[in-house]
Amino acid sequence: MERSFSIPISRRDLLKLAGVTAAGVVLSGSTPHVDAAEKISGESIKYANKKIPVVNYDVCICGGGPSGTAAAVNAARNGANTILIERGIALGGLGVLGCVYPFMDTHAPDSDTPYLTELKNRLRAKGIEPFDGVTQQTWHNPEILAEIHDEMCEEAGVNVFYQTVVVDSLTAGDKITAVIVQTIEGLAAVKAKIFIDATGDAYLARSAGVDYERGYEKTGNNQPLSFRFEMGGVDTEKLYNYVAIELQEDWCKSKLPYFEIAEAMHRKQRYKLEAFMARGVDSGELTQDEAEYMQAYTIIGKNGVMSMNCPEIPVKFSATDPVSYSKAVTFGRKMMRNIARYLIKHLPGFENAFISREAVMLGARESWRIKGKYYMVEDDYHNQSRFPDAVCRTAWFIDAHGEKVSEKLPAGGFYEIPYRALITDKISNLIVSGRCISASFILQASMRIQPTCISIGEAAGIAAAFAIQNGINANDLDWAKIPAHKRSYISKG
Repeated sequence: MERSFSIPISRRDLLKLAGVTAAGVVLSGSTPHVDAAEKISGESIKYANKKIPVVNYDVCICGGGPSGTAAAVNAARNGANTILIERGIALGGLGVLGCVYPFMDTHAPDSDTPYLTELKNRLRAKGIEPFDGVTQQTWHNPEILAEIHDEMCEEAGVNVFYQTVVVDSLTAGDKITAVIVQTIEGLAAVKAKIFIDATGDAYLARSAGVDYERGYEKTGNNQPLSFRFEMGGVDTEKLYNYVAIELQEDWCKSKLPYFEIAEAMHRKQRYKLEAFMARGVDSGELTQDEAEYMQAYTIIGKNGVMSMNCPEIPVKFSATDPVSYSKAVTFGRKMMRNIARYLIKHLPGFENAFISREAVMLGARESWRIKGKYYMVEDDYHNQSRFPDAVCRTAWFIDAHGEKVSEKLPAGGFYEIPYRALITDKISNLIVSGRCISASFILQASMRIQPTCISIGEAAGIAAAFAIQNGINANDLDWAKIPAHKRSYISKG
């Protein structure tokens, strides 16, 4: 018999939930914030003059991207009754829904934490060999990765709420008491002992009053958004022969089935395809913005399909302004179509290609970042900082599109990320995970890649479960005092 996956909620709560509507709820910040005076009362709470049902868990993770999924699985595996709230219908975030593949490599020795190692092994077991032996990137397949996330959550006993959006948080003193969510049946409240913000935009933390930053401190600009897509019908053999053999592009030395093409104007690196894209500007077939950045990867297990890491949407569009972000979607889709048409018309191997998939979310490299107990800065990168409470390590270069793309660390070099960058003084039962941890704009440009965010999430889930079991506030927990066999990472500093 096929195993079923169900959310543990009472029949009474289901009936209540069915009668609640989400009318009048606006997600742009105008939702009324409920004061602690409207206390949680067991089966239901009063919110916006409505009684809405309550569900109870030990740990509530908001956001089912790479970091949030890692946090959920590890919290549940360590004995916590765990709920994972995801606004889409697949786990994996940008690594699945945003068409951001493959995973970049941290370039740091021995950086893979146990969960990340397991993820790669599960890809391999399903026929997706993640390593090409050259680039050190993790080449994955989005549909297979989504399947793995489902399996790992089900095996660990994680309760996943799909198509569920975080609307607001309720606080009392220095604690979050519940988050308000919009489900397909209406509003509900989720109570938990510890909350993990893995939204990528620090939405839960901001709603609870945590201090934050957004954009570059000098200009206010976010890193540029991207709108990734896939193209099918590509003759990858013909493309490889043209780019790697005829043009003698040796920037990426990988070979089929692992193959990558790229160009980025106004960088120190000179790409052979830069002249090809520049001709499109001269002919009027491409705008300068469309020609500025183009990158594509083969997708293992999807023959003839390439992941397009473009267009890069101009920096005038903001990742933190809802009007600007929405305009970026329309603008980016036009850029996508123009780039695809140009490649089909002119690039050998793309003659019979077509757009086979669009991402269902823009690629935000950076938006909001919390200000936590420890604030990471560029010097932590260059000084290769070590911390006794480190939860992971990385050496990915400072990759701040539009602002600074810096030199790499020496071979074997790395810096660590401390647990204190995941917690704040203001909210005692909150852990923040993923790209929105406490860091400056420039430092965040190094730590934002998916493997690092996964390792941060892994540690967040372990820390949450340990704190609950030992009666410790999440923001009082000393990661270094968790028994070594329970930690996913031990500082080598």
